[in-house]
Amino acid sequence: MRPALRSGAAFGLLALALTACGSGDDGADGGSSSGSGSAAVASQPAPTGKVVETVDVAATDTTCVPAETALPAGVISFKLTNNGKEPTWLYVFRADRTVVSERANIAPGATADLVVELPAGAYHVACKPNHEGDGIRQDITVSGELAAEADPRVTRAVDDYRAYIDEQVDDSIAKTEDFVAAVKKGDVKKAKDLYAPSRVGWERIEPVAEAFGDVDPKVDLREADLEEGAEWTGWHRLEKALWKEPGTLKKEAKYGDRLLEDLDALKKKLPTAEITASSMANGAKELLDEVATGKVTGEEEAFSHTDLWDFKANVDGAQKVYQLLTPIVMEKNPALVTTLDTEFAELNTLLGKYAEGDGFVAYTELSPEQVKELADAVNALAEPLSGLAAVVAG
Repeated sequence: MRPALRSGAAFGLLALALTACGSGDDGADGGSSSGSGSAAVASQPAPTGKVVETVDVAATDTTCVPAETALPAGVISFKLTNNGKEPTWLYVFRADRTVVSERANIAPGATADLVVELPAGAYHVACKPNHEGDGIRQDITVSGELAAEADPRVTRAVDDYRAYIDEQVDDSIAKTEDFVAAVKKGDVKKAKDLYAPSRVGWERIEPVAEAFGDVDPKVDLREADLEEGAEWTGWHRLEKALWKEPGTLKKEAKYGDRLLEDLDALKKKLPTAEITASSMANGAKELLDEVATGKVTGEEEAFSHTDLWDFKANVDGAQKVYQLLTPIVMEKNPALVTTLDTEFAELNTLLGKYAEGDGFVAYTELSPEQVKELADAVNALAEPLSGLAAVVAG
């Protein structure tokens, strides 16, 4: 859910960020609309041994129509053409309403691909004009068996990424234990110092956060996104207490325990979480979209203004995905490797300008021009990164 803006200053920063985003995703997948309602392209064997099926999805502001609704298990590329007047988001949901993957901010008249690997089961394809509500959903059914993985580099990349996730979660749990201990003691200064570092491991694994079910909203929900009547838990509740209501800190200590319980639940989900090369690649792209159009406004760390810690961790997480998939991409599209190497280096150099000690300056110290420069750099990286999933699948 897109967060509400909290001030005129935030609105100004968002306007700059959206200016930097240009027309969204329309340029990332080959340009303009090619019409609607065309039949799905015939299945073709990919070099990995999987089946790649392309399914056209025609979207307007009130409709979302996939050309095919009965699909074979395997790698599927949903190619959405936005024939509406509003930007739309494309989602693939499982039957239990958890997200398989998404593609953000597809401009009117634009075409965008979402590449996912789907085992047999029931799913929903959803279009969300202006990213509102549950979206316009269409049922699809996937049948058959996934082809055996023929490319050992893909298996290795996924296995190595699982090991990376495990390492990052362990790091976040250890640092959060220290953070919560300071909260319980009422040590405001120490807790403030430990807050941002405790979140780094979590922010680095956000490319696949959707694979962990309801853990994300439990640990990382912002106050602006809290639904009426729902209990607010997680880091940001403690963040508000620290920076806005320090006198209540000891009373909030129980939410520190809840945070650790939820992170422990995350740890237990890791071995069975559904992670594929396509979900890794799509997640990295989606995360950078979120940084460029949402986090760049300062909405994530509304009280502590430690946003640059999150930015760098998000970039680190996206870059890890890319690095693990680079051997495959180098063989199939070496030019994309050159582009992504350059864009990652430039963005990391830009973030390095704001380093201070072991962390970063407060986000409020950045000028509107510097915020725009960050948004431009993230978008420059996100555009070529959008092709990563298709290259790996194809």
